[in-house]
Amino acid sequence: MDIAILLFENLTALDAVGPYEVLSRVPGARVTFVAAEPGLKRSNGGGLALLAETPLIELSRPEVVVVPGGPGQVEAMADESTLAWLRQVHETTQWTTSVCTGSLVLGAAGLLKGKRATCHWAAIEHLRPLGAIPVSQRVVMDGNVITGAGVASGIDFALAVAAILEGEEVARQIQLQIEYDPSPPFDSGSTETASAETLALVRGRLAPLNEQRREVAERVGRKLGVPQ
Repeated sequence: MDIAILLFENLTALDAVGPYEVLSRVPGARVTFVAAEPGLKRSNGGGLALLAETPLIELSRPEVVVVPGGPGQVEAMADESTLAWLRQVHETTQWTTSVCTGSLVLGAAGLLKGKRATCHWAAIEHLRPLGAIPVSQRVVMDGNVITGAGVASGIDFALAVAAILEGEEVARQIQLQIEYDPSPPFDSGSTETASAETLALVRGRLAPLNEQRREVAERVGRKLGVPQ
């Protein structure tokens, strides 16, 4: 089973690495990092890079596609070679998936029209201009499209995908193997549990990027013929 994880410059590393750690343990799976142009792709922190050894044109029929998010998703939404590849492979994938703002890239490819989908909490509103139905859940499945919420939810998302691919027992074994037993030191991981002050500070910090995301989503949505 070929599982392709799309890479691009300025991605959020955990969006790709979290699912990789889970899905690479699915029996019979071959996980490949792919990109429009092969090579090292730096994370948004700048100090970590992931290697995409395979160009998109060399992997045309993966069974599963995973699209991560990150600030570079804005540019990925305008990269026609990436969008064309997503449209092409979606015709034959078992599952087309995303983590975090990777769902906006799926939306830009026209793959979320009329579908329920999720995203990072700060960007979920930008799904609507792309024709999707935003849903504030950790993992959302609609047809053969599976979307995960922000960053760290990629591990939950990937375990859900592993259960779909090979059964719940296999997914449970993978969870134990990676010792995924979260016990965060703070109860501040969602908009429901974070304090108003914390939420306001993070919203403010993300505001410039989210304005870019809004502009791109609306522009791409008009191109796709989605009423704005």
